[in-house]
Amino acid sequence: MTAPRIGTVFLPGWAPELVRPVAQAAELAGLDDLWFWEDCFNAAGPSSAAVALAVTDRITVGIGLMPAPLRQVALTAMEIATLERIFPGRFAPVIGHGVQRWMAQLGVKPASPLTLLREYATALRALLAGEEVTVDGDYVRLDRVRLAHPPERSRLFIGGEGPRTLALAATHGDGTMLTSALSEERVGEAAKVVRTATGGRPHELIGHLMVFRGEGAGERMARQLSDWPPGATAVVTEAADAGAQADHVASAVDRFAALGVTRVLVHSTDQEQDPVGFVSWVGDEVAPRVTR
Repeated sequence: MTAPRIGTVFLPGWAPELVRPVAQAAELAGLDDLWFWEDCFNAAGPSSAAVALAVTDRITVGIGLMPAPLRQVALTAMEIATLERIFPGRFAPVIGHGVQRWMAQLGVKPASPLTLLREYATALRALLAGEEVTVDGDYVRLDRVRLAHPPERSRLFIGGEGPRTLALAATHGDGTMLTSALSEERVGEAAKVVRTATGGRPHELIGHLMVFRGEGAGERMARQLSDWPPGATAVVTEAADAGAQADHVASAVDRFAALGVTRVLVHSTDQEQDPVGFVSWVGDEVAPRVTR
């Protein structure tokens, strides 16, 4: 089993002014990654990522994910290329369907999310490669578009949950991001779909591990996950000691790695009272306990 990269998530409900201290805490604690969720209608992903990249020197900063229906593909290419040129090798972009009820609120919900994502990923990769792109698809339409400043190299991850989207992500992306609050069984099933679709080609798999810790953790999990889709789950540890909590979470990280997850993002919730403290705990206590 290859040791996974360990990261965390800046949750959408946290105030944007916390981006700087949370990013700096993540780097100081030795974490590999810091990720942002571009949830409607919270802080924007690229601007948040830009701040985090600017105040750190080492960690990878990702956006998981940027909704394809919401963002015109050339604009997304410009955002990715700009950040990759300024911070080479440190930015990890993810595209995906987005939450369909939010896309409906915005008037951009597609009749075929899968068709849109396939056209979008194909055009985006070509733009990032510096190609001139002309396409007249069902959703993506470009006429002789070429980036003036393409990145020297770039990577593109695709997020998803259903088997057809996972297969698309494995085919068109350098990595696949899974949704949060999935059971280990569902993570294992998703990993199998991705492995089959890649045919053995190197491909990253990014998984989220939601954590509730401390007194009343089980009750808080049940209450907060009642708003999530059926089957949502999380790691619960009610141990009082931070080290015992970390042991429990590190074991879950090891299990995710054994399933094929290459990046495990250990995160809290929007209701976290001490975001900086949680991020520091993941780096200082959890990460060193993960099997290497």
